[in-house]
Amino acid sequence: MAHDGQLRTETPVLTDLTRLTAAALPEVETLFVTAREALRAEVTVGGKVQASALEVHQFRAHALSWLATYTESLRQMQAWADRLAADNAFGELEALLLQIAFGEYLAQIAGGMPMSQGEMARLTDLNVAWTPGPDAQALMARGNTAAARDRLVLLMQDNHGRATFGATGLDAELEMIRDQFRRFADEQVVPHAHGWHLRDELIPMEIITALADMGVFGLTIPEEFGGLGMSKASMVVVSEELSRGYIGVGSLATRTEIAAELILCGGTAEQKAKWLPRLASGETLPTAVFTEPNTGSDLGSLRTRAVQAGDDWEVTGNKTWITHAARTHVMTLLARTDPATTDYRGLSMFLAEKLPGTDAEPFPTPGMTGGEIEVLGYRGMKEYELAFDGFAVKGENLLGGLTGQGFKQLMQTFESARIQTAARAVGVAQNALEVGMQYAIDRKQFGKSLISFPRVAGKLAMMAVEIMVARQLTYFSAWQKDHDKRCDLEAGMAKLLGARVAWSCADNALQIHGGNGFALEYQISRILCDARILNIFEGAAEIQAQVIARRLLD
Repeated sequence: MAHDGQLRTETPVLTDLTRLTAAALPEVETLFVTAREALRAEVTVGGKVQASALEVHQFRAHALSWLATYTESLRQMQAWADRLAADNAFGELEALLLQIAFGEYLAQIAGGMPMSQGEMARLTDLNVAWTPGPDAQALMARGNTAAARDRLVLLMQDNHGRATFGATGLDAELEMIRDQFRRFADEQVVPHAHGWHLRDELIPMEIITALADMGVFGLTIPEEFGGLGMSKASMVVVSEELSRGYIGVGSLATRTEIAAELILCGGTAEQKAKWLPRLASGETLPTAVFTEPNTGSDLGSLRTRAVQAGDDWEVTGNKTWITHAARTHVMTLLARTDPATTDYRGLSMFLAEKLPGTDAEPFPTPGMTGGEIEVLGYRGMKEYELAFDGFAVKGENLLGGLTGQGFKQLMQTFESARIQTAARAVGVAQNALEVGMQYAIDRKQFGKSLISFPRVAGKLAMMAVEIMVARQLTYFSAWQKDHDKRCDLEAGMAKLLGARVAWSCADNALQIHGGNGFALEYQISRILCDARILNIFEGAAEIQAQVIARRLLD
């Protein structure tokens, strides 16, 4: 019996499911290759992609990025199911997640993939057609049904205390890490996060100290430099669970991840020895200072300049959207050292030391001033605009001791940063699902819980499905990074999809709350505001789609 009292008329889990999904996957892969080659023929001259042609076909290029993301998502869901089956861990709940994911994503590929609320990527935009084969047709017709969603939500309510809905496929060590940080988030973060948000307060230093003691800031820094030397996969799990508690807490280590990666990839031996142990211990808190008021995503056109003054440098210019700028100790600062250039080739990266500020005097360092930018969400570290006027930077703090390498050095961090952002998105989405589901269980209307109504249950089911899709795509990108494989494409896809899923989950969870969701006292209002930033920072969705398309076509 279904929980709404209606007799089932079909079996929720498809017979021979993994055979169906495995057979349908090559159809999608072939469709993607056809679409890619058709676009490549129109934007390539002499074997090289022409930027002007790609801009003319921008919508089509971004549609290709979404098709590629869906293709990789289904590939990773299939790989996940195969791993679980090999370990005898592929149960009914997992089967429902798989079949609903395939049924829904195949239907969206055929009918339209949402790139945003008002933009659908259709096969006609890609100048390709698809006649689904019998296996794909079976999944599209019977994969994502009301009965399947109904049964999935029933199983989700009896989840035996597991942290996620469905086995993640991670090893025992990573699941132990998840449990540790989930407990920390539940005990130290969740009870206070909404208050920090409503009062627009910085995350207390006690939380930062506790995270430092747990090794969060040195998680992936090599042991020789005082870190734990753990995998990017561990970073993903930690970021996911902390962000489930509050995205601000889950983001505290992001700037350390960026700074450490910059130093590991481009720093001198002396810079590694000096800075990495301090970053790993949490003794030194960094902030990333890249964006400028009139450049946005166009980092190559930055105008903040650094002029040599003897052995040292003086920085003059303006920066904006700088997270956690006030109480940090060092800035990874991108500035133009070659005034004759107007593109990325004249940029250099500095490890610019500063004094941590106080509430009364947030920016006490000479040559530097700043002001807070009031924001909707993602408030726990605060956002600032900064102005530099002859700000002094030691000559020894030019990253790598080389000028003109700043943009290249920054590009080396993008894989890790986007993997971590995808993990944060999964955590926010999971938070929205759990909060929405608990409200649907507790709230009574017309004599029964909201979760008894099919459209409420259906929303929760689709949240769980898409979270698992985004999670597996994120895990795969981390696996690639851990095995020294290029993964800018996979990381970009994980970030692109994860951000959309986080927003969708938050929006649907607020809808389940009804009018109460619009009240500031309910935490879902904060989760919605926090989720919105994920489609903007670390590469806006449109920029992300453009970057993915360029990589696909090169």
